[in-house]
Amino acid sequence: MATDTAESRRAHLRGITVTALSALIGLAAAFGSYLVAGGPTDVAAVYILIGAIIAQFPVLQATGVKEDFSGKDYAYVAFMTFSLWFVCLTILYTAGVSL
Repeated sequence: MATDTAESRRAHLRGITVTALSALIGLAAAFGSYLVAGGPTDVAAVYILIGAIIAQFPVLQATGVKEDFSGKDYAYVAFMTFSLWFVCLTILYTAGVSL
């Protein structure tokens, strides 16, 4: 019983860590894209997103979360990062924020 609880807690913390890191890196990539890109049609914003997605895998490995990553986990990290990047960048462009 105690083993099941410890394993489920570890899995829960792993999920929280992966989700939070993907979300924060997505937000950071959006602000970076907004600062670097000249506008909504500039392709440099997408390059920053791709770099952010690739850069977080060594971070996940350093935190010990990436021990048993599968293809589904890689897709989840990429999707979460893209989603928050897209939403945040869209808000920045439509609100006309000046940084």
